[in-house]
Amino acid sequence: MEAEFQQRAKQVITKFAGKKYGTTSFESEKRSYPKAMIDFLAGNRDKAIAFLEAEDADAKSHPHTLGIDFYSSFTLKGQVRKYFYFGKYLSPEYRQRMRQAMQLLTAEDPLKRRFPERRKFWARSTDNCDSWVDCRNTDNLKAMRNSAVYLFAEETGNEATRQAYKKRIHRNISTLYQIGQGEWDSETYLGHTVTAYLNLYDFAKDKEVKSIAKAGLDWLLASGAVKYWRGGFGGPTKRDYGNGNCVWCALSTNELGLYFNDSPIDDPKPHHDSVHLITSNYRPHPAIVALAKKQFNKPAELLNSKPTYENWKPGNDTAPQFHETLYFGHTFQLGSLAKGSGGDWNGFKMMTFNSKHGVDYFIAATGSNPKKISTSSVGGDNIAQYRNLVIFLNDKLETPFQFFLPKSAKIETKNNITFIRYEKTWLALTPINLDIKGINADKTSKISKRYSQDQIITATGTGNTYSGFALEIGEKKTHGNFQQFQNSVLTKSRLDINQINNGVVEYKGVVGKVKLQHQALDLPKVWRNGNLHDWKNHFAVYQNSEGEKIPIYQGWKQGELRIEAGGYKFTRKLK
Repeated sequence: MEAEFQQRAKQVITKFAGKKYGTTSFESEKRSYPKAMIDFLAGNRDKAIAFLEAEDADAKSHPHTLGIDFYSSFTLKGQVRKYFYFGKYLSPEYRQRMRQAMQLLTAEDPLKRRFPERRKFWARSTDNCDSWVDCRNTDNLKAMRNSAVYLFAEETGNEATRQAYKKRIHRNISTLYQIGQGEWDSETYLGHTVTAYLNLYDFAKDKEVKSIAKAGLDWLLASGAVKYWRGGFGGPTKRDYGNGNCVWCALSTNELGLYFNDSPIDDPKPHHDSVHLITSNYRPHPAIVALAKKQFNKPAELLNSKPTYENWKPGNDTAPQFHETLYFGHTFQLGSLAKGSGGDWNGFKMMTFNSKHGVDYFIAATGSNPKKISTSSVGGDNIAQYRNLVIFLNDKLETPFQFFLPKSAKIETKNNITFIRYEKTWLALTPINLDIKGINADKTSKISKRYSQDQIITATGTGNTYSGFALEIGEKKTHGNFQQFQNSVLTKSRLDINQINNGVVEYKGVVGKVKLQHQALDLPKVWRNGNLHDWKNHFAVYQNSEGEKIPIYQGWKQGELRIEAGGYKFTRKLK
């Protein structure tokens, strides 16, 4: 496993060797510092060190820290590894200057110290701060800031600041073990949070802090392992900006793939932040790696929860905001949220096995902007999922629907059911007051720059009532061949819309059934195989729908994460 990791690390280093770094203006160090560090590892030491200790482009803005930039969280993350890992290669004078700057920064809590006016993070930034360090409170930026300030205070003996940040770090990481992460499963920001805590794990002297950092990394890598598969990242996601719907297309997969691999193709465009993984001693537990590779008995279904984003505010941790159903077949994984997509979160995403490039995607959403399909919604989406069966219902008139799928998928319609054939996975999509218009060339062209091998199918709700679709998914292990699956759906599966004017739809599949009663404001009423689903029993962060605590389990506010996969067992507690 380690030899494979080192081989992948070598590929990353080779990709960046000799490339331009960029600048140090504003928070450009988020890219330029990691690139210089990788180039150092590639053997271009003098060039890299000269850049790393060059005068900052905005040095005049940082007289309080001797011209060293400690403002942006992204810059702080790079400064940490520059000093603590590459510091022995820096000139003694520059290293001492950095240390003095750290001492000045952490003499008091830098988050409480103020500039006369707000400072920009980049030329057009609007979320600027007047504090000495980044005041922004997203999970990833907070992790970068807290880790850096803690390490700087520890290095320079500013004990009051160190203790204050130790408490903050413990609180933030223990929250993961209580209710999960507010910035959950982000295709981008999961990676940034991981690298922040790698700094803390690698360089903290306090053994308790090092252990807390490891707990954070274990949890984050486990959460990533649930959604990662063969170089892809799928299922519902928070802070999903629509750029990760292909293999190796997201920062989180760039980083997770270094640990997990399991893809038939190498990462063609690795991320510069991988330098933090490459130079770190942290490795995920074998059970976490096995979870990522889906080395557990399938099919399996998880009923998971996700907290509200600002869960630290009073009352925001009393119940989850999102309820997720995640199903793992032998050749696919499908996830949905009870209230669908909206804001910056995805509520319906599926990945299917592809032997050549890892996975293909299937995404369904209401709305008309194909570039925003990951989070698109006109409002009023309700989703019921029972294993491989889904009902997706919307309560607006003439609702626009769009579907994202590969051009390689074979599409045919029989008896008003659209069959979509992936390499090893088959979909039967039954419209509910929905006019499926077919492949939309205009919308497909709009996503072609990033997704040249994918396409958009559009549809529109009809009538004066609810619209949507029922979805049934099959594969060889459960349905034989495609022809058998198609015949079974045509002869056995049934859609009941007799009560659709009341928002009630039921779909009976070849195996099992699912029923939904639409709720405009509350969670939908869902019957899973005839049983009314009690959302109060859907609070656990991770739980198997059959009651077993495999492959992953974490109860609501229980402070313990358990994983069992690939013959390995992992348990971690943090209160």
